[in-house]
Amino acid sequence: MKNILKLAYLLVIVLLVSSCDLSLKPVSAVYSNGGVDSAGNTVKFKNRAEMLSQYNNMYNQLIGNNGVEGWTTDMLIYSDTHADNSYRGATDVELTQLEQQKQDGINKNINRDWNYYFSIIAAANSVICNVDSVPDATFTQAERKQWKSEGLILRSMMYFDLVRLWGEVPLITVEPPAITAANITKVYPLYYPPRDSVQKVYRQIIGDLNFALQSDGAPNINNTNKFLFSKTVANALLAKIYAEKPVRDYAKVVQYCAAVEKDVTLVPNYGDLFDMNASNTDVKYRNTSESIFEINFAGGGNWMTWMCGKDVSDPNSTYDWAKWFTPSRDLMAAFDNAGDVVRKNETIITGNVTWSNEYPSIGYPFMWKYRSKFTSVIKLRLADILLLKAEALVEQGNAADATVLVNRIRSRAKLNSLSTVTADDVLNERRLELAFEGQRWFDLVRSGKVVLVLNSLNSRDSGRLPMDPVTEAKTLLPIPQPQIDKNPSMIQNPGY
Repeated sequence: MKNILKLAYLLVIVLLVSSCDLSLKPVSAVYSNGGVDSAGNTVKFKNRAEMLSQYNNMYNQLIGNNGVEGWTTDMLIYSDTHADNSYRGATDVELTQLEQQKQDGINKNINRDWNYYFSIIAAANSVICNVDSVPDATFTQAERKQWKSEGLILRSMMYFDLVRLWGEVPLITVEPPAITAANITKVYPLYYPPRDSVQKVYRQIIGDLNFALQSDGAPNINNTNKFLFSKTVANALLAKIYAEKPVRDYAKVVQYCAAVEKDVTLVPNYGDLFDMNASNTDVKYRNTSESIFEINFAGGGNWMTWMCGKDVSDPNSTYDWAKWFTPSRDLMAAFDNAGDVVRKNETIITGNVTWSNEYPSIGYPFMWKYRSKFTSVIKLRLADILLLKAEALVEQGNAADATVLVNRIRSRAKLNSLSTVTADDVLNERRLELAFEGQRWFDLVRSGKVVLVLNSLNSRDSGRLPMDPVTEAKTLLPIPQPQIDKNPSMIQNPGY
């Protein structure tokens, strides 16, 4: 009876957000807007217009709360505050836990992000699982193939984050049938699937991205609109994926980085990525030559700036609370030790405030890369890929070519060239170049340096709250307790 009651409640959610299990072949459910194909089979969407609404919804997931709050704001907490680039800012218990390495399964931010990720995956699955069955002769095969490929790239991006944050996660790739009294026992496990192995998740991601590339479905990069799941995005993701330990292949990292390099180029000035125009009424540039994937807010609406500092496009905007990201002394010391004025000034700004949580109130530092409601969220750009390629080249024993790449990045930042680079040099260059862009934690984990770097952080950063020791087990987040409570197949990660 308990399971039946739980499924009755779940049915309401399923009608809004469909989910499913990898082990099934796609099964179409009966929906009020559905239709019938030429063979008499019931289909979920009866024409291109209905499918278009799902395609648009897939992208809109990244603009609404699911994207800005979960995939951007909270991701920066995991990547920078949970690492060594920032303090918590505001004193919320959830942020405090993550700064102190004390996170647990009842952290509500971790639970909401788990839900956000899977709701975005569900939106992608709605396109992937149904686009081929729409009985509309005006809906071309080329367009179906493109939309499906874009959905596969989006789903791959989500699972890449999920597997790095939580390790084993449920792999949901098709939509289950609607729940009825007759199938409730069979359907129950489909809505509460177990976690799949890390290796299985990576195999799915790699297979999906290769399908998007090899089927010729993914579109070419659009230089006027980088908010598009293009071939270049797929190549960039594959480059980053093959750098990860479970599937590490440095030759493939170099291969896919080279593919990305054919499509994008570095902007001449680092500030071109983030600056405002002279009157502060809009960003100076969007969809730059360096950008691979970015979420544009040309009409305003990126409230990340409210979470980070003040909106310079609004004369009435002020530093009215402690925000969510306070640049750490350790990060500022890294900039200063490198003599890196250019990137520091584009990453950190100071203001006078009425509180003194981590610094004196005069000259209080704030994260500066999100400086207006017009600012794009840049998720992938070429500098990241070039430094990733340098990382792979060093590991292959080719320090000479790696040094050339690192010096290209340093030259733009007005820094002297290095004679040769080590793995530590590349890691430090990535920190300075990509601070507050969602990379630092994953860089430390991937390089095997996370335990060493973070367990020595309190001794070198006087502003950091006392931290629990970081262990290999705790490089993953806890599975949210609400997910365990409602899913008997869900098992908590070790160490929590």
